[in-house]
Amino acid sequence: MQVDSITLKDIGLLDSEAHTGIATHLNFCKTNGGTFYFTNLLSNPLSNKNAIETRQHTIQIFIQQQSFFEKLKTTNGTTLVIDKFFETAFKKTSPHPTIWETFWYRLFHKADYSLVKYSVEHLNTLIKDADQWLMAFEKEKRNPIIEKWYTAIEKILSAEQLLLVRKKDEILNATTALQLSHFYTYDYKNQIKTLLQIFYEIDAFNSLAIAHIKYGFEFPTWLEAELPIFNIEAASHPLVDNAVSNPLHLESHQNFLFLTGANMAGKSTFIKTIAIVIYLAHIGMGAPGKNIQLTVMDGLITNLTIADNIVKGESYFFNEVQRIKNTVEKIKDGKKYFVLIDELFKGTNIQDAMKCSTAVIEGLQKSKTCLFILSSHLYEISSSLTQFKNIQFKYFETTVTDKDLVFHYQLKEGVSQDRIGYLILEREGVVKMLNSL
Repeated sequence: MQVDSITLKDIGLLDSEAHTGIATHLNFCKTNGGTFYFTNLLSNPLSNKNAIETRQHTIQIFIQQQSFFEKLKTTNGTTLVIDKFFETAFKKTSPHPTIWETFWYRLFHKADYSLVKYSVEHLNTLIKDADQWLMAFEKEKRNPIIEKWYTAIEKILSAEQLLLVRKKDEILNATTALQLSHFYTYDYKNQIKTLLQIFYEIDAFNSLAIAHIKYGFEFPTWLEAELPIFNIEAASHPLVDNAVSNPLHLESHQNFLFLTGANMAGKSTFIKTIAIVIYLAHIGMGAPGKNIQLTVMDGLITNLTIADNIVKGESYFFNEVQRIKNTVEKIKDGKKYFVLIDELFKGTNIQDAMKCSTAVIEGLQKSKTCLFILSSHLYEISSSLTQFKNIQFKYFETTVTDKDLVFHYQLKEGVSQDRIGYLILEREGVVKMLNSL
């Protein structure tokens, strides 16, 4: 699924100065290498139904294997020690040191020996954990992702020198430590690095499984259809405490949602929630919602956060127009796009905004290969849009009691005509302060 840097920023995938990204909240990797691979996974959504379902199945297996992963002894410290080991120039020994060679090495190269023994112990931990993983996942080799890892690990661990490492539990003696050190350094360095990389990938997939459990995600059901479909019974933002969930149903005959509501009523959060559901679903992991059904989308396009560019001399409104222009250029290829737009044309006066918004909506709704959500505070334009049967109208209600605002965050049928801006200004004491100047 195609996404650009603006969409990744809009959904808050990565960390910024303003907030901690979704990727960080979902990251439960135990190693730095796992985090690197995990970030790469989350930055590259899939566009193939089979690939998505295969990854979903892999994560489901990892969810079932959580008790196994809790027993692994390989930590981030283990991987750092191994990396350091291959970067350090130890005094070389023979491939098979005798007892006397070992004695003299320990006597004259005491510091090297201590580091060698310490490093080999960590290398052996990695080997033993890999061996345990083979046993735990032996019955899951029909999964293509697991099969690839299994075949590679099995080949790496098949070396004769590792047979004792995989079986022995007693304390490592000095001669064996030097022998294994030579083997790891001069005969098996590339294989160990490959094993580390596989371990990082496994760590990243296990992080997806842990996130699925922690946030109560649900795996989507993927549909086969020529035109796009998106159904969800209860979408809720994964990072909002006690978030109110909402349903949404978009398909060819009603593929456009015109969303209204007062400021702070929940429009932006809802749109970001749907964007996150779509995005995480195409990663191949679970998503924050219930009974999710959708077709594979070719692209996700968002228009949620726009800024002016003083250096280029570009106004806020100009950049709004450019984003819409880029959206139209993309969707005219006839592919399946999910387009989310929050508050069109805030950078111009209300009459101009109404005219521009109406033109954009009337144009976009012609596309039957895309799904749209567009929020607006310009409820006046809704009457001219009712002629289009593929546009559905929903709003977030706000009630006022003695100047106290109650936000329900629940989608309702129709168009909101709430106007609470001045009330908020008054409630926060700004009007009183202005009058007292």
